[in-house]
Amino acid sequence: MAQVAVLGAGAWGTAIASVLAQRHHVALWSHDAAQARALAATRRNDRYLPGTVLDASIAVTADFDAAVAHARHGLIVLAVPTAALRETVRGLREQAALAPFVWLCKGFERDSAKLAHEVVCDEIASHPSGPLSGPSFAAEVARGLPTALTVAGPAEFCRWVTQIFHGGALRIYSSDDVIGVEVGGAVKNVMAIATGISDSLGLGHNARAALITRGLAEIARLGAALGARAETFMGLAGVGDLILTCTGELSRNRQIGMLLGRGMPLVTALERVGHVAEGVWSAPAVAARARSLKVEMPLTAAVCAVLDGSTAPKDALALLLARDAKRENA
Repeated sequence: MAQVAVLGAGAWGTAIASVLAQRHHVALWSHDAAQARALAATRRNDRYLPGTVLDASIAVTADFDAAVAHARHGLIVLAVPTAALRETVRGLREQAALAPFVWLCKGFERDSAKLAHEVVCDEIASHPSGPLSGPSFAAEVARGLPTALTVAGPAEFCRWVTQIFHGGALRIYSSDDVIGVEVGGAVKNVMAIATGISDSLGLGHNARAALITRGLAEIARLGAALGARAETFMGLAGVGDLILTCTGELSRNRQIGMLLGRGMPLVTALERVGHVAEGVWSAPAVAARARSLKVEMPLTAAVCAVLDGSTAPKDALALLLARDAKRENA
């Protein structure tokens, strides 16, 4: 059994804490003291993950230092959104002794257009860390349904994360392609918004399949420009996560796309979903990073135009359909 600290008590943090508590000593940290008290008292997180009951062994706390100290010789799991990653890692930087850490967020930082590992390197250089990604809905993980994920980073780090996570319904694979794993996980959220819009407009399964396929092409182009390996996008963190997020009813990003396609304003759609939808905040950063690298990403650009209100969903579709014919792999 290992000592594990899960930082972040949203849907993902709650799900991961619940699963890991079956085999390890787990502390779950919430930045909101009132939420921490409620979780400790009721053992339920009805706002973010209804129906899940926290094991009595999970120590729930709002004390950041205490949570990190709990995992001094184990593993820290960062279950915060991309927007909160930098601040959380800065908090880790102040710790006297720091365990390896893995992050679950999938996005580009909005202002800097940096991937998560670049944000982490800005704050803590040369520390064992990396992303854990792949096709996974928090609700299904919490229910103990089979899930396969990929951890990326140095071999020794991947072995440690695998040792802690792998078991029961969780299967963990490893990769040294941090960039590829992160690009796949981040950009698929943008493509899920596009497929949600398409589905809400009643464009059919053919259109959905085309969007997923061309979305994968955009992911691969950006990944290659950033230094990722093409085969990574054929794996769990690439096509696996893309298919799940673009087709699954539990996908927040797809839900946002569905609501936008029905004419709902973005602010209202976000309120309706009630959870962080990483694709909304990542899309402009993805587009900016692509422009800087001269990578063509028309689907991403169309999603950005819908999100910022400059183009109606039907008009964005018309612009995509009006594009010139080209070789598929050009």
